[in-house]
Amino acid sequence: MKLASVDPFAYLRDRVLQAVRAAFPEVDATDAALHRSAHADYQADVALALARRLGKPPREVATAIAQHLTVDDVLASVAVSGPGFLNLTLTNAFLNQALTQMLADERLGVPLAAPRVKVVVDYSGPNVAKEMHVGHIRSTIIGDALARLLEWQGHDVIRQNHIGDWGTPFGMLIEHLLDARAGGADASLRELVAFYQAARAKFDSDPAFADRARHRVVLLQGGDAETLALWRKVVDVSIEHMDILYRRLGVTLGPTHVAGESTYNADLPAVVAELQEKGLARESEGAICVFPPGFSGREGEPVPLILRKQDGGYGYATTDLAALRHRVLRLGATRLIYCVGAPQAQHLAMVFAVARLAGWVAPEVRLEHVAFGSVLGPDKKMFKTRAGETVRLASLLDEACERAARTVEEKARDLDADTMRAVAEAVGIGAIKYADLSNDRVKDYVFDWNRMLAFEGNTAPYLMYAHARLCSIARKAGATDAGAASTPQIAAPAERALALELVQLPATIERADEGLQPHRLCQHLFEVAQALTRFYEDCPVLTSEGPVRSARLALCAVTAKVLARGLGLLGIAAPAQM
Repeated sequence: MKLASVDPFAYLRDRVLQAVRAAFPEVDATDAALHRSAHADYQADVALALARRLGKPPREVATAIAQHLTVDDVLASVAVSGPGFLNLTLTNAFLNQALTQMLADERLGVPLAAPRVKVVVDYSGPNVAKEMHVGHIRSTIIGDALARLLEWQGHDVIRQNHIGDWGTPFGMLIEHLLDARAGGADASLRELVAFYQAARAKFDSDPAFADRARHRVVLLQGGDAETLALWRKVVDVSIEHMDILYRRLGVTLGPTHVAGESTYNADLPAVVAELQEKGLARESEGAICVFPPGFSGREGEPVPLILRKQDGGYGYATTDLAALRHRVLRLGATRLIYCVGAPQAQHLAMVFAVARLAGWVAPEVRLEHVAFGSVLGPDKKMFKTRAGETVRLASLLDEACERAARTVEEKARDLDADTMRAVAEAVGIGAIKYADLSNDRVKDYVFDWNRMLAFEGNTAPYLMYAHARLCSIARKAGATDAGAASTPQIAAPAERALALELVQLPATIERADEGLQPHRLCQHLFEVAQALTRFYEDCPVLTSEGPVRSARLALCAVTAKVLARGLGLLGIAAPAQM
């Protein structure tokens, strides 16, 4: 038996669909719904999907399909159960060969995507001159995990950090910077929050300052050299602050990925003009708007996408359209992914609709909104400090690492001080990221320190500890990659259960990509770790002897690779010691 892929689901899906064709030639076996039901898991529910179409009982349909599923080197047995499920059992020979291939393969048997495309992932997007806070964490973490996942699959990923770096607030910020400079306090710009708050307070209380600020906006939009230089200074300091947090958070965004609102400023008049020329944009109450079909208000009135306001200024919808046009027509992307909160669903849907109406987006180009819920506090309300203020991201990371350090000190007293600090940082940051990614992104989740830092349950520390324990076994076995020269030989039930989880990695990666759902990968890793725990309980490794010991070390080596790779795709470290 020579494996083309270690993915049992792909093999079983193809076998089931072949059996469907043989049993029911009249059925279109290329139907997407049938593919999903045949690809579900080791218990295919394809007969249930077919029964209604055929007008037959599900068990009768399942029995007919089963008669065309002959056993072979991969498929050990087929049985019909329940209302019409097909229970499919893999052979140990297949599992052994699949695990051996995973152990020898840098990609763990996961094929590169076909076709590979150019993908833009738009994520994070904080505002300039405001410190990043907990409200930015979901876009940043989810977007980065998806960018890593898509890149690993071979896609050409272009990261875009669409920061808020343009608009009327910069008039007051620049004027305040000039006042600070005149008073010899230029360094105050380094304290972004205080700097912004002081500028805002002065704008609200000092009419003369407010007038200067408004005039400064006109100079900025007009391209005044001195004003642009000051604006650039504010933006650069903000990007520097972002970069420090990104590096600590372990995300792959950097200064080169910044493509803020200002990037498209020169394109806005052309965007509006083109939409007017194509008859899509028209004047409404002094503003230039597009009314894409299918969007209406509570009273049934059409909802406008405002391109140019009554005062001649451009809204962020215009900037979003310019960015989309740039990404498709100039960057050549055929898949655009926007990691933006669920409340922006209608706005993005309207932007996507207008872009397609304008002819900028070909039918095959995918425009996808990766919506997500909110981070809630223990009271199930928006996560705030005890004083009711927004939680600063820097403070959140500090607290995570401080809490993790206390836990790591209790559990890993034999580590030296430097290693303990590094592990605590990895655990603290990883715990925050995994708590976010392990939840279905469309749902809100409660930020709970005790749960996310626990060393049991579906948490980062639990998975990290499972990996570290495997590394410890490898070290004690006398090699850094113990078992690499051996091959797994499945015998005990706990070995088989662990193997069945491990070979699901290719299918998991495919599903996580298809639905842009990192929580699917999290759930897979958790199930692997759970199966590993049962394996430890039933199958001694280091105290075994001969071929059994070698085979179990090999199984441990595959598991360590899967956990490390999976955590890495989520942007989470996998320490070798804990």
